[in-house]
Amino acid sequence: MEGAFGPVLYISWVILLLLLLSSCSVHSRTIVKSLPGFDGPLPFKLETGYVGIGENDDIQIFYYFVESERNPKQDPLIIWIPGGPGCSSFRAFFYENGPLQFDYMKSRGGKPVVQLSPYSWSKISSVLYLDTPVGSGFSYAKTSNGTKTSDTLSSQHVYDLVRKWLNDHTEFMSNQVYIGGLSYSGILIPIITQEIFNGNEVGNKPQINIKGYLIGNPLTDRIIDFNSRIPYAYRSVKQHCSGDYMNSGNVLCARDLARVDECLEDIYEHHILEPSCESSENAASSPLLLHQSSDPWCRDDNYVFSVIWANNEDVQRALGIREGTINDWEQCNTDHYLFGKNDTDTYSYNIASSIIYHMNLTNKNCRALIYSGDHDMVFPHIGTERWIDSLNLAVESTWQPWFVEHQVAGYESIYSHKDYSLTFTTIKGAGHTAPEYKPKECLAMVERWFSQNSLRWL
Repeated sequence: MEGAFGPVLYISWVILLLLLLSSCSVHSRTIVKSLPGFDGPLPFKLETGYVGIGENDDIQIFYYFVESERNPKQDPLIIWIPGGPGCSSFRAFFYENGPLQFDYMKSRGGKPVVQLSPYSWSKISSVLYLDTPVGSGFSYAKTSNGTKTSDTLSSQHVYDLVRKWLNDHTEFMSNQVYIGGLSYSGILIPIITQEIFNGNEVGNKPQINIKGYLIGNPLTDRIIDFNSRIPYAYRSVKQHCSGDYMNSGNVLCARDLARVDECLEDIYEHHILEPSCESSENAASSPLLLHQSSDPWCRDDNYVFSVIWANNEDVQRALGIREGTINDWEQCNTDHYLFGKNDTDTYSYNIASSIIYHMNLTNKNCRALIYSGDHDMVFPHIGTERWIDSLNLAVESTWQPWFVEHQVAGYESIYSHKDYSLTFTTIKGAGHTAPEYKPKECLAMVERWFSQNSLRWL
């Protein structure tokens, strides 16, 4: 009996094993019906999962997918790329444009209370939030070599992921696709967008219905964007530094820059009007104290809730997190980029400027939305305006206000070249992550931009 049926049984077991490995390493997903801290079932469709990419699917990228609450068959699909690099999309999901947020006043001890966000972008679009690059959030690698990545490699991984994800979600194959994100993703998003256009042109499958990209307060060119901090904050140093504030060897310039550093060291660069302070010592043990303490409020205090919530075993179980794949969850890993920082052990900052990718995209049938919170000193809007000017696009309209509820929400300019269009806008009163500071205005902005070029009329 063993001799007659052994090979058949062996082959059957091999097939079964391959199927199990395939379902685990290539793509697995969980439909999340409820979450700890939220009262009742979720009133929107939330899917989480992993997509395996790289050699032997060694890299496992975690995602949150929120289906449009309006018309998922017709509404755009946004692929959301977090900043950092090395930050989780969790921050966008809970603090910027996602469907949920923390109720700070009702949260007690180690049990954050979760509530709906009235300004979720899922009201007008489906959003695929990615924990990328590998090592961000709940993403992980099976091998030590899989943890090593770069700007170009991470961009390629996202392209591969989107193709795999769409193959597994064919109902969204015809939806308009936009690549979106904030901050450091300004380096990656133009690369990813170009990869998709190029892949379509050489016949890669599936053909992705790419329409454009949208980036907030982006890092685009290291020299331009970091140089823009000085004239944004302190214009008089122009006299001695000749516009180069990062590399100047001029003694007088160095003296002036030291004075600038002294003036700005206590300014919160993510929003220059908010307090510069450190998170409360009691934040982790009792988040309720954040809003009862006599100490100055810090925005960083709000982020304590994410660490407590995401490290909760019940939360990870609900999200379908694979047991043992991560240790302590962190909002951002140590790859987070600073000017002049050398490559880390796991990440190579090998693209200093993404301007050339923007220029390449001006020859595509492509739309771009670039928006800047005008109180951001991380990547001030004046630097963004400078690199946009370097694209030499035709000006369709320049510096006109747009409105939300009869109030000026920002100022926009519209540019074009053949089938390419770019809308640049400021968000009045917003900081570095504009949707976090001005969620109502940013929802109106993206809804209008999806339906037309100008933000002004609606």
